Amino acid sequence: MKYKESFEEVEKIDKLRTQMLKYILYKKRTEMEIRQKFCEEDENLVEDAIEYLKELKYIDDSNYIERSVQEFIQLKTLSIKEMKYKLCQKGINKRLVDDYIIKYGEQLLEYEFNSAKKIWNKRIQNSDENAVREFLYKKGYKQETIEKLFLGDFE
Repeated sequence: MKYKESFEEVEKIDKLRTQMLKYILYKKRTEMEIRQKFCEEDENLVEDAIEYLKELKYIDDSNYIERSVQEFIQLKTLSIKEMKYKLCQKGINKRLVDDYIIKYGEQLLEYEFNSAKKIWNKRIQNSDENAVREFLYKKGYKQETIEKLFLGDFE
């Protein structure tokens, strides 16, 4: 009887791992997104499956940050603050995000300046400088970045 129960339990966890893996492979996911998706399942099974997939590096929030930031850089014009907000909204630990920003701060500041410059050049044609400054400030761009653009210091 005990053998049958353990076989059924192994079968359940294997099925759950497979479902999680399919969910992860379809699109990159954070640990929190996976927990939310499988919240109806047995908590112990979910925990075991998540730990197993973490060991295999299928769930790795640090890697998720890296890939997401690279995607943001290639496709969007965001401030560092906006990036941080988007990552935290996905349930990534704020400390992990802050560590990444500190580690790659110089590159991210350069990206932020170039993003602000794109927005500035696009919006200055149809708006006055103060409106563009206010827009950039509301989007989370640093005051020093906005001032550089306002003064025309594109170096």
